[in-house]
Amino acid sequence: MTKNIRKISSEKNVQELAEFIQKWKTNEQNALELKENVERYLGNAWIDKKADFEKVYGIWSEFRDSAINGIGGMTMNERLYLFGLFDLYEKATNNAKKEKFYTKLMAEK
Repeated sequence: MTKNIRKISSEKNVQELAEFIQKWKTNEQNALELKENVERYLGNAWIDKKADFEKVYGIWSEFRDSAINGIGGMTMNERLYLFGLFDLYEKATNNAKKEKFYTKLMAEK
C-alpha cells in the first residue's frame, strides 16, 4: 500500500503519510490505532491536488475496509499478509517477539 501511495505524488504530505504507515509496521501501535491516526492525518493534512487526495484516500479506504475493518474474521496468516508483516514476523527470533505481532494485529494465540 505505501508504495502505491508514494507513486501518486511527490508532495510532502503524501510522502509523509506513506512513511507514517510504513513506520507503523515496527512501532507499538495496533491496527485500530493505525486507523485512527491515518484518518486523523488525512483530516488535518492538506494535499494540494484534489485528484491526488482522492487517489490516496481511495487506496487507504480500500485497505481500511478490507484489512482493518475485516480483521476479526481473519487468520493470523491473512493478517500478516494484508498488513505486509509476514517477513518481519518470520524474522522474529523468539516467542516474545512474535507475540508482539499478535498484539499489533489484535489476534489471539
